[in-house]
Amino acid sequence: MGDAKIGCVVMAAGNARRFGANKLAAALAGKPLILRALEAVPEGLFSRVEVVTQYAEVADMAACFGFGAIKNRRPDLGLSHTIALGTQALADCDAILYMVADQPLLAAETVSRVAAAWRETPACIVAAAHGGKRGNPCIFPREFFPELLALTGDTGGSAVIRRHPDRLRTVEVPAAELADVDTPEALASLQEHQ
Repeated sequence: MGDAKIGCVVMAAGNARRFGANKLAAALAGKPLILRALEAVPEGLFSRVEVVTQYAEVADMAACFGFGAIKNRRPDLGLSHTIALGTQALADCDAILYMVADQPLLAAETVSRVAAAWRETPACIVAAAHGGKRGNPCIFPREFFPELLALTGDTGGSAVIRRHPDRLRTVEVPAAELADVDTPEALASLQEHQ
């Protein structure tokens, strides 16, 4: 599957209710979370990258990286709607890697390793993990796109993975890279470790 087309969806549409503000604009070590997320997309790895967002400034930033931007006009429909928008846009790909925009310590090298693991085992769903705890990013082969499109509410790809545990392969990554920022306290905790 060396010539397989892999798409990338950067999920940056949430309302961040627990954070209390647009957390993607919040900075870690002086750099906004969304910029860190876009920088974690390895250059030249994906056939196309689409950033799903409700924010015009995020769409503008995506364009600076040469990425597409999909406007999510209904973020109230939850994570499933963001996944559906990205999956529909990249439905011609052999697999799609889904990244969240609030893992500020995720490294581009880790994203590359997840994609490489999928190329070795293209029938598998591949996810980053640490110590047996699965996280993001995750890559799904095309056969799972219908299940991803059928998700509803604030449900993500974990629901699909739970139905196919035998198809999951994980790539061990440092715990810090899986840390996500859902609250100002979580961001402050990461600041201390910078």
